[in-house]
Amino acid sequence: MARDRTEPVLDRELDDLPPELRWREWMRRIEAVLFASASPVPREDLARVVGQGASVDLLIEDLSANLDSRAIEIAEVSGGWMFGTRLAYAPAIRAAADLSEQVLDLSEFDIAVLADIAYHQPIARDGLKELFGNEISRDLIGRLHARGLIGTGPRAPRRGAPYTFVTTEPFLVAFGLETLGDLPDREQLEDAGIAGDETTPLMQGVKETKSQTVTW
Repeated sequence: MARDRTEPVLDRELDDLPPELRWREWMRRIEAVLFASASPVPREDLARVVGQGASVDLLIEDLSANLDSRAIEIAEVSGGWMFGTRLAYAPAIRAAADLSEQVLDLSEFDIAVLADIAYHQPIARDGLKELFGNEISRDLIGRLHARGLIGTGPRAPRRGAPYTFVTTEPFLVAFGLETLGDLPDREQLEDAGIAGDETTPLMQGVKETKSQTVTW
């Protein structure tokens, strides 16, 4: 006799619970979903585990408040939320574990190329050459591809139709950005005399997440 493997129906509304316990249970569900995911979870996915009238944003706020004294936090990136470790604990994480395979070992020039792809995407290699004044090697592009920070964009509408490059969701996650609109304003950086440097403020520091450690 075959076993019934039908998943039980999730009670989203929890009408049998008093309001305070209902809210706490919804918070725990969101916590469980975020903990189980290695990538940002969008609002619409979280809304599937709570009541129809519940505010995902308020639940996230309360859950974040509960984590104030913890080493982990909830980060809003790439149109969703995910757990991450607080920046202050980056040295402890490195001291306790071998993170060599998780560290994105990029040179300053690699980072400068990544920054210009972020600001000028979609952009082809010849476009990057114009910006930097010299050829950008296929090896460098390959390194950024291998780390999942860039992907292939549409072909450029000119002779030869070369491939262009764009940034990816892992790029947003690595730099703690919700969308590309959160990039520092390029003109303001240029006015401040920063954009001409090898790196920009966006490309400095350390961003820790549950799934990876990104070091610049």
